[in-house]
Amino acid sequence: MSLPPETVPTPEATATSAPPTRREGGMVRSSAIFSGLTLISRGAGFARDVVISAALGASAGPAADAYNTALSFPNLFRRIFAEGAFAAAFVPAYARTLETEGPEAADRVATQALAMVAMVTVVLTIIAQLAMPWIMTVINVGFLNDPARFKLAVVLTQITMPYLPCMAVAALLSGVLNARGRFIVSGAYPILLNLIMLAAVIPATGGQVGAAYAASWAVLAAGVAQAGLCWWAVRRAGANIRLAIPRLTPAVKAIIITAIPAAIGNSATQVNVFISGNLASFVEGGRSWLATADRLYQLPLGLVGVAIGIALLPRLSAAVASNDHERQKASMDQAVLLSMALTLPAAAALMGMPYFLIDALFTRGAFLDVDARATAEALFQFGWGVPAFVLIRILAPAFFARGDTRSPMRFALVSVAVNAVVAVGLFYSGMGVPGIAAAVSAAAWSNAGLLGLTLWRRDHYRPGPALVSRLIRIAFAAAGMGALVAVATWGRPYYEPSVGQALSGLGLDHGAKELSVLLVTALGGLAYAVLALATRAVRISELKALVQRGNGARA
Repeated sequence: MSLPPETVPTPEATATSAPPTRREGGMVRSSAIFSGLTLISRGAGFARDVVISAALGASAGPAADAYNTALSFPNLFRRIFAEGAFAAAFVPAYARTLETEGPEAADRVATQALAMVAMVTVVLTIIAQLAMPWIMTVINVGFLNDPARFKLAVVLTQITMPYLPCMAVAALLSGVLNARGRFIVSGAYPILLNLIMLAAVIPATGGQVGAAYAASWAVLAAGVAQAGLCWWAVRRAGANIRLAIPRLTPAVKAIIITAIPAAIGNSATQVNVFISGNLASFVEGGRSWLATADRLYQLPLGLVGVAIGIALLPRLSAAVASNDHERQKASMDQAVLLSMALTLPAAAALMGMPYFLIDALFTRGAFLDVDARATAEALFQFGWGVPAFVLIRILAPAFFARGDTRSPMRFALVSVAVNAVVAVGLFYSGMGVPGIAAAVSAAAWSNAGLLGLTLWRRDHYRPGPALVSRLIRIAFAAAGMGALVAVATWGRPYYEPSVGQALSGLGLDHGAKELSVLLVTALGGLAYAVLALATRAVRISELKALVQRGNGARA
């Protein structure tokens, strides 16, 4: 769903100096591969979340909040180091070396970087394990009033913390695969986490606490399996990456110097997570409500923002290295349009039917209706921030590809200030947990706005009138879809009983709300497609081109 050749030329059409290589490939095709596999992973993740939510609940007992803390803490450092700062510095360096010096030199850089990131994350894990009781008093102040919840959170987080070095290794190896144009394993390896956790939690005994222990041990086992899969895939792809003693070589030093500002920036972003979690810890079930809402709004971010961003960074790095300005702009136009065409309707759905979604997907077992309503209020506030979350993933690579990690760092620090002020103000003004979610969205928009304005001011990227016109039409189509699903949610008491009666006629006693939400979602998707085609926000010719195979086809 990109602009036609006459308005926004594809990178293949503009890069006339050389035919496109397999490593470059089509960004839409690369993103589609990654998104398709991510969709499978998210489907498995949804099944995992439904099972775990039903087993642990949210506000009924200490297990859910303790488990969500155990899952979020290693992920916090993973996002700072493994998939954040280090990836932002390593992927462009590896792609440039691959472009200019060849595979052998690039693989030497990857070997040296792998040794360093593994050492740093192992040391960090050991320190965190020893200091976990003191760390927990800082990251969850509200848990101090509940000794059982505090102790369980400490133990479960100690179990999951070794997931960090495993994921650091997997993220670096995934970056190698992406730079080489191999996106299948990069998109597929997260599936292992969901499958292993399902296999562990379903037969778990011991009630809510037993299920929490099973899920935490499964996180560690999945980390080992994911790192192993990525290692096998890299070797299979022909990359000669080895285990080595960490050494501060010039290449590693350059990556670290580049990564430091990004680490500060990502650390600043994770301060938002820290603030949110700390405030939510004062409300029993608050962390679990935020975590459940987070899973739904992260779906478009994972399927769209991360996928396109991963495909964009090595491609944009190569275009910057070759000083091909037309190809840089074409790649950015394509990424912005495609991401918003998929993200805006998702945001409209999250805002138009938040309780319907949460109730149909999660209200069962120990996850009660009161939990669904509280989670839905948070999800609505996350919903209007979804386009900003995705835009950050699209706009930041334009800085990283130029070796500039300082500017995103500064903007992330600004977003921290916005988040802190808004979150504390809204939480204590009576808005509670939904106010925390609203602050996160406000911070994301401030970050995305600063990224976009800076690219414009530096003349690194300026969307043209044709792209702006298409984005306006996409927004109109998404708003129409959002209004439709909101009306369908209001009318739920009128048609859901009929759906239940139809299922009863088939011998099924359950599933009315699940089938109803599927029907409304399908209706909303159809409405968006009709409106997008009617306003020419999307053209049938583009949809046909999107499915064409081969690097020579226009996307």
